[in-house]
Amino acid sequence: MIDASFTVQMARYNAWQNRQLKAIFKERGEAWLRETGQGFFGSIFATANHLLWADTIWMARFTQSPAPKGGIAESIAFTDTLPDWDIARFRMDARILDWAENLRSTELFGDLAWYSGAQGREVSRPRALCVAHMFNHQTHHRGQIHAMLTAAGATAPVSDLAFMPEDGPVL
Repeated sequence: MIDASFTVQMARYNAWQNRQLKAIFKERGEAWLRETGQGFFGSIFATANHLLWADTIWMARFTQSPAPKGGIAESIAFTDTLPDWDIARFRMDARILDWAENLRSTELFGDLAWYSGAQGREVSRPRALCVAHMFNHQTHHRGQIHAMLTAAGATAPVSDLAFMPEDGPVL
């Protein structure tokens, strides 16, 4: 399905996308981000928080580290302020990239089991599928943010994977 090089490429893409969003968020300001948007989670800021929370929970599952508190309903308030989100987002992107760069393709075999709060039961799925899902989930919610930015008249980031810089920092 996927291999370790795919995870590195997608981790770089994730960090590049989030770096662009961070610049837009800083320019627009926290109040605007909290007031703007009609997405599933409400505002742009709430959606960005949900995405950070989801990345945190998936990385906890992949690395057997502590999971974030709360569930999907609480995810929209994962960080309190834009500066807190900015720092946490940077750290998570670095964590995902470090994990991907140290992942061996053989670690993608087998199943991953966890308790799903959303489904209220234990779930088991192929590990590679779960990794692909994490990156797909990121793209999905950044797409929602992109749509909300565009609808509000803001310039949205370049999101095409084919246009990601091949060299240079992504964080």
